[in-house]
Amino acid sequence: MINLQRIYIPILICVFLFLAIITGCSPTREEQTGPNIIFIMADDMGYGDLGCYGQETILTPNIDRLALSGIRFTQHYAGNTVCAPSRCALMTGYHMGHAEVRGNRQAEPSGQWPISKEAITVAKLLKSVGYRTAMIGKWGLGIENSSGDPLKQGFDYYYGYLDQVLAHNYYPEYLLRNGEREYLDNDVQYLDTSLWHKGLGSYSTRKLEYSHDLFLEEALRYLDKNHGQPFFLYLPFTIPHDNGEAPQGERMEIPAYGLYAREDWPGDTKRYAAMITRMDRGVGIIMNKLEELGIESNTIVFLTSDNGPMPGEEFTEFFNSNGIFRGGKRDVYEGGIRVPLIVSWKGTIKPGGVSGHVSAFWDFLPTACDLAGIAAPAGIDGISYQPELMGKAQSNHEYLYWEFPSVGGKQAIRRGKWKLVINNCFREDGGEEELFDLEHDPGEMKDLSKEYPELVKELSGQIESVRTESEIFPFYENNEKN
Repeated sequence: MINLQRIYIPILICVFLFLAIITGCSPTREEQTGPNIIFIMADDMGYGDLGCYGQETILTPNIDRLALSGIRFTQHYAGNTVCAPSRCALMTGYHMGHAEVRGNRQAEPSGQWPISKEAITVAKLLKSVGYRTAMIGKWGLGIENSSGDPLKQGFDYYYGYLDQVLAHNYYPEYLLRNGEREYLDNDVQYLDTSLWHKGLGSYSTRKLEYSHDLFLEEALRYLDKNHGQPFFLYLPFTIPHDNGEAPQGERMEIPAYGLYAREDWPGDTKRYAAMITRMDRGVGIIMNKLEELGIESNTIVFLTSDNGPMPGEEFTEFFNSNGIFRGGKRDVYEGGIRVPLIVSWKGTIKPGGVSGHVSAFWDFLPTACDLAGIAAPAGIDGISYQPELMGKAQSNHEYLYWEFPSVGGKQAIRRGKWKLVINNCFREDGGEEELFDLEHDPGEMKDLSKEYPELVKELSGQIESVRTESEIFPFYENNEKN
């Protein structure tokens, strides 16, 4: 009689061993993907507003610790000098000579000009390899049901403002969750429809629900719900942008002065400091949540600002918000476009790093692609700075370029240590050219254009070769409100 046990048991053992081997050798889903990615962005926060970048009065202990735990970049640039185009560069990997959105142009019936349905965003790319994707905060690249709707641009989920004008008010009538309005317990006064914002500018007379706090709470809920799988969480906060439509002396909106209540400063000066410190507290809470969930070593955190601080304001002057740099928001001097960048990844990025690598917002998309292990789209302007994060050999840009089709028209190009700035480009007799040596004069105080006329001519010519004209944002027409 045949002993079936003697025949089948060895076969079953072999089958189980084979399955164990191939299962053990096959990477799990977590191993197939890169780290979780959290990108935190302040709004109108200056290079000099953080302690780790030289601020001595405003307290930012949590962000300072974040910098010590990772790497701090000293020559990082925003996509542009105002909100919408800067965010477009971040999301799509193109500089202002090629980006779809190059200014804060208003669209009908509301919101800013939307990016097209054909745009390839970092969210679309990460979603294609299994990342969950969320945007919590201020979008500014198209309202609900437009081509720029975040749900059409790779995000599974969003909560916050889509229209930048509505985002001026920190106590809004409502916030949007995936296209649906969620009304808040605030009383909102909308302004005259004849004004540039078409009646969407507002301030509140009853202030109970503060949008920044709601964003933080939503981000924590998102982490609780999604920490078991790869995610990309984009957190474009609105702090410390002002509400220009609020009554004079109440433009910086914050529930309380906090640590600065007893300071002998004007109200908006105290509020500005309190806003940044409130955001700093939120960053600390988020980092604690990552530790609590056990995902700190599998999550890379970026922190930056969308452009420089508001120039000429009492509070930004008081705190020296742009540090040593000239100008601010709406300028293409360093104060308008050089911004903080902190990147932390526990156990992977060496703590306490400081990098002088010259980088810009359009580098984030290829960096995220490198982290996720996928190829970046061909033809973009960005260069991944992942090697710099890991202490490896880093490729450098030949040049960086900006243009701003408002306030007389402005352009800038940086190549190596040299930077050419052109203001008042729309004048019939041509723009005003200034040349700076950023290595020896980062504050752009000494114009060297008369000493190096051939270099000015060369850089000016290069500008023409690195940009294409935009039908939506034609450079030599000034029809925008920024």
